[in-house]
Amino acid sequence: MSDDTKKDWRDTVFLPKTDFPMKAGLPQKEPGILAGWQQDDLHGKLRAERAGAEKFILHDGPPYANGDIHVGHSLNHILKDMVCRTQSLLGKDAPYVPGWDCHGLPIEWKVEEQYRKKKLNKDEVPRAEFRAECRAYAQKWVDTQREQLKRLGIMGDWDNPYLTMDYDSEATIVAELMKFAEAGNLYRGSKPVMWSPVEKTALAEAEVEYEDITSTQIDVAFEIVESPIPELVGAHAVIWTTTPWTIPVNQALAYGREVEYALIQLGLDAHKRGDFKESAPLEQFEGRRVLIAEPLIVGFLDRWRKELERSDDGSSELIYTPTASWERIKGSDLAGTKVRHPMHHLGGFYETLRPMLPGDFVTTDSGTGLVHMSPDHGEDDFYLCRENGIDPVFAVDDGGVYRDDWPWLGGNDERRRAVINPKFNAPDGPICSDLSEAGALLSASADYKHSYPHSWRSKAKIIYRCTPQWFVPMDKPLVEAKHPVDAPIVGSEGVGHAEGAPGTLRERALSEIERVRFVPERGRNRIRSMVEGRPDWVLSRQRAWGVPITLFVRKDGTYLQDAGVNSRVVEAIREGGVDAWDEARKAEFLGSEHNPDDFEMVHDILDVWFDSGCTHVFVLESDRWPALTWPANLYLEGSDQHRGWFQSSLLESCATRGRAPYDQVLTHGFTMDQNGRKMSKSLGNTVDPLKIVDQYGADILRLWALSVDSTMDHRIGDEILKGVADQYRKLRNTFRYMLGALEGYEASEAVDYAEMPELERYTLHQLAQLDGKLRQAIHDYDFNEYTRLLTEFANEDLSALLFDIRKDRLYCDDPQWVERRAYRTVLDTLFQALVRYAAPVLVFTAEEVWTTRFPEAKSIHLQQIDPLPDNWTDEALAARFAALRELREDVTEAIEPLRREKTIRSSNEAAVSVPASRVPQGFDMEDLAELFIAASVETHEGEGVKVSRSSDNKCSRCWRLLPSVSEEGALCGRCADVVSEE
Repeated sequence: MSDDTKKDWRDTVFLPKTDFPMKAGLPQKEPGILAGWQQDDLHGKLRAERAGAEKFILHDGPPYANGDIHVGHSLNHILKDMVCRTQSLLGKDAPYVPGWDCHGLPIEWKVEEQYRKKKLNKDEVPRAEFRAECRAYAQKWVDTQREQLKRLGIMGDWDNPYLTMDYDSEATIVAELMKFAEAGNLYRGSKPVMWSPVEKTALAEAEVEYEDITSTQIDVAFEIVESPIPELVGAHAVIWTTTPWTIPVNQALAYGREVEYALIQLGLDAHKRGDFKESAPLEQFEGRRVLIAEPLIVGFLDRWRKELERSDDGSSELIYTPTASWERIKGSDLAGTKVRHPMHHLGGFYETLRPMLPGDFVTTDSGTGLVHMSPDHGEDDFYLCRENGIDPVFAVDDGGVYRDDWPWLGGNDERRRAVINPKFNAPDGPICSDLSEAGALLSASADYKHSYPHSWRSKAKIIYRCTPQWFVPMDKPLVEAKHPVDAPIVGSEGVGHAEGAPGTLRERALSEIERVRFVPERGRNRIRSMVEGRPDWVLSRQRAWGVPITLFVRKDGTYLQDAGVNSRVVEAIREGGVDAWDEARKAEFLGSEHNPDDFEMVHDILDVWFDSGCTHVFVLESDRWPALTWPANLYLEGSDQHRGWFQSSLLESCATRGRAPYDQVLTHGFTMDQNGRKMSKSLGNTVDPLKIVDQYGADILRLWALSVDSTMDHRIGDEILKGVADQYRKLRNTFRYMLGALEGYEASEAVDYAEMPELERYTLHQLAQLDGKLRQAIHDYDFNEYTRLLTEFANEDLSALLFDIRKDRLYCDDPQWVERRAYRTVLDTLFQALVRYAAPVLVFTAEEVWTTRFPEAKSIHLQQIDPLPDNWTDEALAARFAALRELREDVTEAIEPLRREKTIRSSNEAAVSVPASRVPQGFDMEDLAELFIAASVETHEGEGVKVSRSSDNKCSRCWRLLPSVSEEGALCGRCADVVSEE
């Protein structure tokens, strides 16, 4: 045995060396990296780096300044950060200015709570003092959320965010409102709006959520006293409703022109009639003729049968007999028919006969096919009644209670209790009891399950209530604002309003919806359907904390349209905020041109959606953020914002600028728990992003957010996060291997593409393909695809293929040999690319990786990716390697049983025989042995892969079994050459 067989060759092997730790320790390490970015003003440096580059403007939708961030905030802001970072990666100037929505009811409620704890009434506090407390409360949460979002690695202009409560913002909101007013695109009217009796204010659709409830359903008989059809007089028109509380203000009935109605006679089977309970007035209905839509007779009789069963001893059976003279009536023949209210004996309001009116909204889906009309409490009711000269009566106050002077249910607190109180509407409540005594209640049961609107803040049920409010009309031809802000129109020659833009706000908005790009595409249909069907925009709210509707109203109800007055108001608010709108300054604002006694100051505040709908003006058009431009390339929020911020911004901008303030809209779904349930504090299944950061690190949370299909509802939980952490470890180890393998690498070591072995050239082809796919994913905002491509490339194409095959050359080849240098050249190329690709996802880890190798270089987040050389794409080479990889998988599978049986310990000991027909052209047996990491490879003419243990000796340095190893423990020819050159 030679001396070489006894020598320890470990010192001659070139193993990777790096100080980059395998254990990440992200919770401890990330804050230090973040502090360095803040100290260096990374966002400002990036603006300087990208000065003059193509702009990409993502306008931040303002989160609400109330409470700690939740997982939804995290997902939303990580996606926004990903957008800006990937656009910057492409070389664009993509600034991010964060903002907050600071006005509105939730903040006002929280401050009121503080007063209630002190047993104080907030209405007794001066408004300016109360608003100051609201402002301080909002600022507290702005500061809190800002630090929490910064901790997630969100890069932005955090020292200079926009706030809707900044004086300049409030002044701009007022100025935008004045554009509506000066152009006449604003009116005050009374119509039913969604109203919260608990919060005592009107609500926007975006402030409403729907929950399943069980309500009382009633059938009520209205006696017909006039009709062009003689047979109807004396009969009863039957309506069905799930809101008994609206019966006291009924003013009409609606029928469908095309509906077939039947007049039926109610009765009890004479042979099975039993004794009624004294409290049940069902006997009075026997023989009564009632008018009902023919398709709904069975449903009505079923409800009446249940009423009978509830009141009877069980021996009676309900029957009905169609009227003998005719079988049915066409709805259109009911014109001119009048009924009287069941409570007509009260006189006054109830003495007036109620007309039956044709309503296009009447269907035979449920009920009776006749609908009772209360113009105070329903949109269809309001418009149909208005068309027929019937006005609302405003019987219900802002707390959802009937007025003291109302002839029915007025005065007595017990009888006028809140209309949303279930007891008020119950079968034994005041409404049903009075109707029953009047002989008008055919059935009542508290078992109707349906979806009902609730305030998303208080969670209380809401009502439709007719109140005087300020509106923007959706279907009135828009008038050009007197002072439009010029802004470029995509696809047109000029600025300002688009030439030939549709005339109404609804038409303009729908036109823009067709132009704007929606990702995912289904968002277009969602917002289109909402805009098509939405009523006029209600701007006013009856609260204190918000931007005032700064209008002066004359006694005749018209408002002052004076640009000079409006300008003074705007400047006063710019100097002193919303408190400047004060009665004490009325004469100052009106000036010498107007008599203050002729005007009333409006003290309603603006819908907060109008506030946020104006952010595109006071952010994108402001000199405060010179890096921003109008319009935005992208708005990005949750899918609920199709009815919220996306829509309010669209309407505001279409009315004042003729187009949408954005060219693209990206939406994401909602985060569920790991079982697919909606997160709820009551269920105890909420996930706190701050705890995730403390346990795993922000990069793990980011990797989760960018790995899920965020366009759909998605999940998070402990098991899911453990999987994400494992995915992270694999990526981290990929970078750790490259850092170690590139230790000491210099540019002089680089090898030209033409000199590289095919595996290296194939890897560069794969990198070029990856680069193209990642760029497409950026264009598509498909970030889970971006992350999947990156991780699969690292795991499957690098770790499981290139790194696995080339570790032998890295460890054992002479450092000067071209093959090893070629591999290190490709590793350097891969490192430069992959750390850039990963930087938008793993913002902290990418910085750590980058500075480990280049401690003096500028941040990885200031870098960009450049196009890769065209000649790296080699489809023929890729096709050959694709076939080779399939064969390699079969070889690996064939070797595995021998490893399990311990016939061999590694593939290096395997002698492999493969079908000659499956060997791709251009690969010889030595190539295949290297690529399969086998001792040897030969071919045979049969099928399948054959494997046995090689009979060759093992090299004591590289551990390969080769013919050139003369005896066990000796060196192979390659290793002998390397050590002899040392």
